[in-house]
Amino acid sequence: MNEEIDILAFGAHPDDVEIGASGILAQHAEAGFRTAICDLTAGELSTNGDVETREQEADRAGEILGLTARYRMRFPDRGLTSSAEQVEAMVRLIRQVKPKVVLAPYWEDRHPDHIACSRMVKEAVFDAAIRKKKGVEGIPPHRVEQVFYYFINDVSKADLIVDISEVYEKKKAAILAFESQFVPGPGRMETPLNRPTYLPMVEGRDQLWGHQIGTVWGEGLVSPSPLALKQLL
Repeated sequence: MNEEIDILAFGAHPDDVEIGASGILAQHAEAGFRTAICDLTAGELSTNGDVETREQEADRAGEILGLTARYRMRFPDRGLTSSAEQVEAMVRLIRQVKPKVVLAPYWEDRHPDHIACSRMVKEAVFDAAIRKKKGVEGIPPHRVEQVFYYFINDVSKADLIVDISEVYEKKKAAILAFESQFVPGPGRMETPLNRPTYLPMVEGRDQLWGHQIGTVWGEGLVSPSPLALKQLL
């Protein structure tokens, strides 16, 4: 694994990134940047679908978004503990693919795994830059230029809104690639994701962000530190 990635987006489960930041990934992929998703778990505890189905759906979503790669940590679903082994695996990936930008779930969310993923990404990004970090010797340290947090189930004030109007159909298609999660059907139980209100909520949120910047669709991000500009014009 020696391909360098421009934007690496972490999610606790397959479909997390698609909900919150897939428009950004699709837009940058179209512009020639190298983009990737890392799923920390396989979502094996999800009410609908199974691991094999979710992986097939994730691969299809990745094709739609034009991802360079999709990585799978295979940590236990509901078992994101920030253990040394888990964080070191993430540090190893960051050092190997050397992303300029890392995306992570916003640190407030109804799902504990999303919160845990957010915390673990923060730790991994920090540790990836420590030259004397134990457990990852032999892989040169890497300092990520910028970390942004995306929204999954909730919404808050965005520090940055990206215009994704030209790729919004790709975002919708990537989400719906996870048919087992978002589309009701025979043998599937009702969940917050496949209720009739969930996808309209996501679209409404993206429309709201788009409206705030004078466009049709947008994705909001939060920065943990001030955004730096050399000048305003």
